[in-house]
Amino acid sequence: MVYHSFDHAEDDPHNYYPSEFLNSLTPNGLPLHVLKLKVNCPVILLRKIDPANGLCNRTSLMVRGFQRNAIDIEIMLGQHAGKRIFLPHIPLCSSDDAMFPFWLSFAMTINKAQGQTIPNVDVYLPQPVFSHGQLYVVLSRATTRRNIKILAAWMKAQW
Repeated sequence: MVYHSFDHAEDDPHNYYPSEFLNSLTPNGLPLHVLKLKVNCPVILLRKIDPANGLCNRTSLMVRGFQRNAIDIEIMLGQHAGKRIFLPHIPLCSSDDAMFPFWLSFAMTINKAQGQTIPNVDVYLPQPVFSHGQLYVVLSRATTRRNIKILAAWMKAQW
């Protein structure tokens, strides 16, 4: 399924910023203009929507189905794991424009993983971690040691 955002610039009576230009921008923290999804693809929430029902920033979700203006999602981890919710297009600015507040998430950074419990953790380290604290965060996300796999690409050059 392919979804598009509805971008427009406020206070632009002369159309200096056409929608084609706005759609090409990728501001930090906002989804892309074109969102291509399949059933069972993982996504990560970008905004706090409903904390009481488990919809917080960085919540891991799985796409389960599609509607015209809503997506059927399932919360994957945490206290609300297994809960299914219909997430509609929502405005992400002060205008009436709307989009879905998540990105595809086949991987996440160490910082994004902080505070999550993840059943299986695969760690790719193309260079040494910044600090021991970062390594602790990534290794402590898994439920058991058997569920952790590490590929430290930088170590091959030293051996």
